[in-house]
Amino acid sequence: MSIRLDGQVAIVTGAGQGLGRCHALALAERGAKVVVNDLGDESGRSENADAVVAEIKEAGGEAMSHGANVSNAEQVNDMVAKTMAKWGRVDILINNAGILRDKTFLKMPIEDFRLVIEVHLMGTANCTKAVWEIMREQNYGRIVFTTSSSGLYGNFGQANYSAAKMAMVGLMNTLHLEGAKNNIHVNCLAPTAGTAMTAGLFPEPIYKLLSPESVSPGVVFLASEGAPSRKVLGAGGGSFAVFKGFETDGVNLLPDKLTPEGVAAAWSALDDESGMKELTTGFEQSSKFATKAARSLGIDLSE
Repeated sequence: MSIRLDGQVAIVTGAGQGLGRCHALALAERGAKVVVNDLGDESGRSENADAVVAEIKEAGGEAMSHGANVSNAEQVNDMVAKTMAKWGRVDILINNAGILRDKTFLKMPIEDFRLVIEVHLMGTANCTKAVWEIMREQNYGRIVFTTSSSGLYGNFGQANYSAAKMAMVGLMNTLHLEGAKNNIHVNCLAPTAGTAMTAGLFPEPIYKLLSPESVSPGVVFLASEGAPSRKVLGAGGGSFAVFKGFETDGVNLLPDKLTPEGVAAAWSALDDESGMKELTTGFEQSSKFATKAARSLGIDLSE
């Protein structure tokens, strides 16, 4: 089955270079009209974005550039308004824009923590908010957030980045639920790639293996009509995997062991991975715990 995006309009943020550029080119290759966003200068123009637009047009595609700062909601709204004026719809949003301000938490100025949150989390929220009603009215949308293994697992010296990236998973979980009835699918990409932003983080041989181009096929799939929803797709070096968050079955301490000492004594049992389950809503956890409590106290919840 060939994946085509003909007639669809995609916005890719942070697309002037690196992963975003590769995403934009890959979407255009499959027929999408692409808005190439990259941070502009004082006039709002982005030479990097213009260069990617030129590449797309040279290959026979359609594209426009916009220099919005994704952390500025007014600029983002202008980008979406210009997209609608030109093409009349937005089908795909790839939230890729990001920055790094790496330091250990001890040495990290709180301003650097806030700045990374503003660009990654608020930038993603701004762009998603700007297209959400459009996608609802179309009864169609495909949105990709960019999370990271730093958020999923932690990385030394990246407390700000890790916090912002894990927040993407929480945002995805809720918007998946809210968008389902309007055929809006929301997923996360957790890429590993050798880019300007990660230069120096990998040894040279690994850096070369982890090309941005090897990640973008996953983005095209997540942007397609047949995409799943509420998935975290890991990607790097041509390999792909799905991250899943599981919760142990747990132990109820009622009626007479509900103490800190009781938690300590039961730790091995409640940390036991047998019977683990992937929950799909926060209510499932509440329901599980209520059921266990009722069972421990001999209460019949079916009445």
